[in-house]
Amino acid sequence: MHLELVDSLDGVIRAKGELVASLPPGGTAIVPAEFPVERKDLEVVRLGAPDAQVADERTVVGGVSFNFTAGHQAENAAAALAALDALGLPRPERVDVDFSRWRGEEHELPGGGLLINDAYNANPVSMRAALNYLAGRAEGRRRVAILGDMAELGRTAPGYHREVGEAAAAAGVEQLLAVGELARGYVDGAGGVPALWVPNVHEALRVLDEVVRPGDAVLVKGSRAMGLEAVAEALAAVTH
Repeated sequence: MHLELVDSLDGVIRAKGELVASLPPGGTAIVPAEFPVERKDLEVVRLGAPDAQVADERTVVGGVSFNFTAGHQAENAAAALAALDALGLPRPERVDVDFSRWRGEEHELPGGGLLINDAYNANPVSMRAALNYLAGRAEGRRRVAILGDMAELGRTAPGYHREVGEAAAAAGVEQLLAVGELARGYVDGAGGVPALWVPNVHEALRVLDEVVRPGDAVLVKGSRAMGLEAVAEALAAVTH
């Protein structure tokens, strides 16, 4: 979701609405639950929170087994299955997807800790989803979020960074490391959450020992331009 060219979430809705407007009569629009569709000559499929069960490193959505555990991917899977249904195609029993690197990768950390490396990209929606996933996977571990700037949000960027900081606090984050100029907003939004701000990845690497303890559950996430995979790789390289 890049807001820089469309200015706001309302701009995103208008842009996506152009796709719905281009459908021929009798077509099918697969949209989020609250997405406005005024046309009466379309079949509208609205996607709510999918019923997903996770076991043995796989997630079952709509009776189909997928090779991921990241909760936000279940929504993407539900949308893909809805597209199959709309096309009259059968649902497979199993789907194995090759994800690109740094998208929800999980690694063991010392002391029973867990690293969630989601450093490939970030926007306000995926940030909230990743923070909620951290909360679900923490399982009693201390929750640490290392969050970098979200790029391409235009004039709305400061507000969205504050909102993500609020989401971090709501997700029970117990230690926050904010990386980048815009990331100051995470600290402001997170309120009383213990937080540290640094301007870049180089400085983040210098303070990791102050932020992460053995046994922590750690989320690393930021926009591609931030290069936070270097932080995740440094954490994964620690063996004791």
